Amino acid sequence: MIRTEGLTKQYSGRTVLDLPALEIPAGESFGLVGNNGAGKTTFFSLVLDLVEATSGRVYSRDIDVKRSEHWKEYTGSFLDERYLIDFLTPEEYFDFVRKVTNVSSSGFEKFLGTFREFFDGEVLGTGKYIRELSKGNQKKIGLAAALMANPEVVVLDEPFPHLDPTTVSRFKKILQSYRADRKTTFLISSHDLSHVTEVCDRIAILEKGKIVQDLRTNETTLETLKAYFDA
Repeated sequence: MIRTEGLTKQYSGRTVLDLPALEIPAGESFGLVGNNGAGKTTFFSLVLDLVEATSGRVYSRDIDVKRSEHWKEYTGSFLDERYLIDFLTPEEYFDFVRKVTNVSSSGFEKFLGTFREFFDGEVLGTGKYIRELSKGNQKKIGLAAALMANPEVVVLDEPFPHLDPTTVSRFKKILQSYRADRKTTFLISSHDLSHVTEVCDRIAILEKGKIVQDLRTNETTLETLKAYFDA
């Protein structure tokens, strides 16, 4: 589904990402962990064609993301609150996303039903603009919008910060339902090792732009990750 070939990114002559051959199969939930500056957001930005690679390619369903925009039709993402249109209300923003992604009225109603508990009465019907909402509620909007059109690929950069424990639990259940029912491919980065271990089938450790460990998630993965970062 997602693969790289000779992918590198440099800033001011310094290599911040070096992924010569990474493959993420369709339907896999792929987690990416690493310290600040490891290259996680850079990789996601390359997958979404937000920055230009220094060398190499990113392919989505064998489509070179630099040479075609077809992949955008089946891809959802949320990197951070800067990508929201914050002078809209949540209702206006969701309606905008619905139209851009060609979600039907019935599909939109199903979406609202799925996320109503997740919003917890704090997002819809407040009469506020997105910029007036808390960071947590802004994140709820971005995460929900990324999933509205039932995309085949979803890219989420640090989805858990600013969410309270109840909301985190609810969001994990939503992710699990998408994985089970829709065979969605997820790319998720997180600094929280327990969260990413719970929601991902596979976790790669990124250090100074390179993958240093690539693990299948099992009952020992969390301890393996903790041991690596405690060393």
